[in-house]
Amino acid sequence: MESDVTDDEPRGTLFVVSTPIGNMGDFSFRAVEILKSVRLVLAEDTRHTRHLFERYGITTATVAYHEHNEAKTAPALVARMQAGESLALVSDAGTPLLSDPGSRLVTAAIAAGIDVVPVPGASALLAALVASGLDADRFTFFGFLTRTGSERRAALDEITMCGHTVVLYEAPNRVADTLGELEQRGNGDRLVAVAREMTKQFEEVRRGTVSELRAYYEDKAPRGEIVLVVGPAVRQPPNDEQVRDRVQALRRSGMSTRDAAASVAEELGVPKRLAYRLARDTGSDGEGGESHE
Repeated sequence: MESDVTDDEPRGTLFVVSTPIGNMGDFSFRAVEILKSVRLVLAEDTRHTRHLFERYGITTATVAYHEHNEAKTAPALVARMQAGESLALVSDAGTPLLSDPGSRLVTAAIAAGIDVVPVPGASALLAALVASGLDADRFTFFGFLTRTGSERRAALDEITMCGHTVVLYEAPNRVADTLGELEQRGNGDRLVAVAREMTKQFEEVRRGTVSELRAYYEDKAPRGEIVLVVGPAVRQPPNDEQVRDRVQALRRSGMSTRDAAASVAEELGVPKRLAYRLARDTGSDGEGGESHE
């Protein structure tokens, strides 16, 4: 028996629409037109979205789609798009999927052969990044860190080792604690920007070192929505003595001169020629003299 649905029948589209993060003027003409044209809008909080719709004269029906019901509702929504309906996904503020629900639906839609079309707009992480004054050529977004446990420690350790800019969200009452944990890991001199209430009336970006802003926010906890932008880890190049010590340790473990030099060059980020010369200088006993490969 043949299926009633053929590949020639039109399918709907899933539009992923960014909404303002504070200032209602940060909404594109395209976003308004898309939200007016679709059959249904999936909203994180329909009451919140209704205020936006009233501002722009959007009368499209909305239905709640959030982390507590997305697993249950995604299959039915995909079926509606397969039947030809186009839907739009919005979060309370900013771009969906970035620390907001929606990834399950997007993945399911793609698997079903449905087009997923982004309608870009406001994003708190990008707004904070470009206002931070820190390097924006390369960055890693961590979202919200877990509050406790090994997963949080692992994330903080990864941030500590990160050689490029890091962006993360944080609750206002935890800003000082998070900066303090970074400081304890040796990041006190790293540059950081604390951006709060981006695009809103009390927007503020405070810049300094991790230690400086940790001390500031211990005395004055911020209010509102917070984005932390942490600059790249500051690493001083190792001197010859540090390179030599590391080479000696590897030579004593039984590693050959050539292998020790290659390993140290990669580990410490020094030229292979320098690492090889110091490796030869340590000798086979790790105390100097000519080595034998």
